Amino acid sequence: MKNRIIRIYKWEYFWLCVIVIATLIMHFSIVTNPNSLILDEQHYVKDARSIVSTHVDQRPEHPPLAKLFIVAGIDIFGDNPFGWRVPSVIFGTIGIILFFFICRRLKMSPRATNLATFLFGLETMNFLHASIAMLDVFFVTLTLAFFLLYLYREYLLSGVFIGLAALAKLYAALGTPALFLHWIFSKTKPSKWFIATVIAAPLSFVVFMPLFDFALTHQFHSPLDRIKDMLSLSSSLMFSNVSHPALSRPWSWLLNFQPMAYWYNPRYTAAISPSIWGLIIPIVLFLIYRAVKRNEAGLFGFAWFLGTYLLWIPISIATNRVSFIFYFYPSVGALCLGLGMGLNEAIEWVSSKRKRVKWPVLAGVTVILLLHIASFVIITPVFLRT
Repeated sequence: MKNRIIRIYKWEYFWLCVIVIATLIMHFSIVTNPNSLILDEQHYVKDARSIVSTHVDQRPEHPPLAKLFIVAGIDIFGDNPFGWRVPSVIFGTIGIILFFFICRRLKMSPRATNLATFLFGLETMNFLHASIAMLDVFFVTLTLAFFLLYLYREYLLSGVFIGLAALAKLYAALGTPALFLHWIFSKTKPSKWFIATVIAAPLSFVVFMPLFDFALTHQFHSPLDRIKDMLSLSSSLMFSNVSHPALSRPWSWLLNFQPMAYWYNPRYTAAISPSIWGLIIPIVLFLIYRAVKRNEAGLFGFAWFLGTYLLWIPISIATNRVSFIFYFYPSVGALCLGLGMGLNEAIEWVSSKRKRVKWPVLAGVTVILLLHIASFVIITPVFLRT
């Protein structure tokens, strides 16, 4: 019996299973609370209801795929909080698993992978969006699938998945420059199959969009007209003509801790975990350092952050398009990857050092992990009620 327990504990996927089961239990403990629509659920759930009853899409500014998942949840489980939100829970869980395998594919050690996955699974922005019926968790998870397929050199299929991610939400397109930057920085030999990614991404977007639109509305629409309408409706929302207390520019996400209230009781708050937010600049510098040292995980993590976050700054300046703190959500995985790798390297560095050096470093690692847990407990609606 004891040997069996030891084998289970030493199993490669033991901690992944623990993290997945723990997050699922917490998700299902709150999935029906509140019994009201949270923030943009006001838009997407009402749109899903309209699609279910009359096949009319009331939110044409967004592509159809994420809305199709919410509609499927209502069709299968009913028009209730469980039906609205369970697709997000499923995709959020899949996202944790994909993130784990991304770390392993990047040749991160088992401990570094487990640390990074723990940070990602309990990251407050990630957990929040896996708890509610908004579009973001769908496109982020599909983007993670795109990353993983790219790392396995399944270029054609990876192109299809970034097309699907953009069909969940247009912002997923920022995943493409992230991997293009990685391909350039890694000095990978030119490959016709990588070019296939570039071709497959827009092609799958154009091919699948009328099919998904038909599934929602029972009508075929020209993909070119739909793209034109989506871009026109999206570009009309600018800082100059929109008033909202949570509006923020991309550079301010790093300079100021900016929680955004989605719901008050229980408390749903969009915020980067303070344990991550306070270390963003050191983490990025560490990723750059490891990238310069030709570390694959460091290079990929920096390209990920550069594509999904830093590009928002020139986009915001050029377009004046409104933005919110939760637009940072696609970037948190890169920071969790970098911090997990950094904490592991700190542990490895002190393992051969004298006791005088060892314990302060281990204490620092412990404090960061405890702060991450405390951030999760305080910010998410799982434990505290207001």
